[in-house]
Amino acid sequence: MDEIIKVENLSFTYGSDEEGDEPKIPALKNVNLSIEKGEFLAILGHNGSGKSTLAKLFNAILTPTAGNVWVKDMNTKDEERLYDIRRTAGMVFQNPDNQIVATIVEEDVAFAPENLGVPTEEIRELVNNSLRAVGMFDYIKHAPHMLSGGQKQRIAIAGVLAMSPEVLVLDEPTAMLDPSGRREIMRTIKQLNSDQKMTVILVTHYMDEAAKADRVIVMNKGEIALEGKPREIFSQVEKLKSLGLDVPQSTELLHELNRAGQAFRGDILEVDECVNEICNSTL
Repeated sequence: MDEIIKVENLSFTYGSDEEGDEPKIPALKNVNLSIEKGEFLAILGHNGSGKSTLAKLFNAILTPTAGNVWVKDMNTKDEERLYDIRRTAGMVFQNPDNQIVATIVEEDVAFAPENLGVPTEEIRELVNNSLRAVGMFDYIKHAPHMLSGGQKQRIAIAGVLAMSPEVLVLDEPTAMLDPSGRREIMRTIKQLNSDQKMTVILVTHYMDEAAKADRVIVMNKGEIALEGKPREIFSQVEKLKSLGLDVPQSTELLHELNRAGQAFRGDILEVDECVNEICNSTL
């Protein structure tokens, strides 16, 4: 696989120090990370761990205090490449209402390519394809404010897809949604990753969402505390709890049963797996 994002010795501190000010605490400290094209990476961490700051550095919303972020061999510090960087790595935020700018769905999705000067005939194709990709084509003439939270977030994702990015960076996109909306968005993300081979970087505080990724990194105090496949990460229940995080409910259940003297696998993530493990045991 090809590397599409590379983070080298990255540090970031909000604000600038002035004489007499208290030293500022870095949000990120000496982070190194490589993300492969087509990968689904989940970033976990408690509030203040640096996970959202890291996401904003992928899209050049923020630029490093020290170190470098490379997006498809473009340094995010290079102001002349910001346009190309942001077209390569599209960003979706928590609140879909803050990203919707038009009163008709198709106009909202067309907003970015129109401002980029894309020819009209190409915009129509981009809008249609983007809405189909998120399962919202039937709502093309609807008013966004009349849609559910999950539908609005899918429209926001379509608006980013209309810029034809290679990387989709999502900063807690389900944080303001109900369980139904969360499921909608996760289906959409998984489909974009598996069907269109899009690189997905998902910042989340939901363990069950991170469990669906190819790889998980756990941030703590601005550093990468853990990194590995979901089964490797979530089997470390006590370590995750020491970092202020939970684990998927199925993992938690079997962990507690093991503490009570049973002998179940410690890397179970899904409910079906959990049921099978218990049913096949000799309780």
